[in-house]
Amino acid sequence: MRFLMFVCRDTVPVEPSSTPSGDVEEWVSTMGGRGLRVTGDVLAPEGEASVVRVRDGEVMVTDGPFLETKEVLAGFDLLECRDMAEAVEVAAAHPFATQGVLEIRPIWTG
Repeated sequence: MRFLMFVCRDTVPVEPSSTPSGDVEEWVSTMGGRGLRVTGDVLAPEGEASVVRVRDGEVMVTDGPFLETKEVLAGFDLLECRDMAEAVEVAAAHPFATQGVLEIRPIWTG
């Protein structure tokens, strides 16, 4: 079963965790080696984003992120896991879990 994991970071500084966050490259290597991480990457800063809407046939483009939020999308990983429980286990091992937010969504299979 495939899952998309959104890696989000806080836009406001957070208190440093007393738990070490770990090394992202080590997580990538470990999860890739186990066949649980298919692909992923870091995204350009939110200031380089564009939001596209079409309303009444008119294309509207807004520079920057979609909403003013406390978290912004910083990267993604495509996971191949048995079920949501295993996907949660994989996400919990990600170094950003201690300092940001990881959102996991199953890929729609219709």
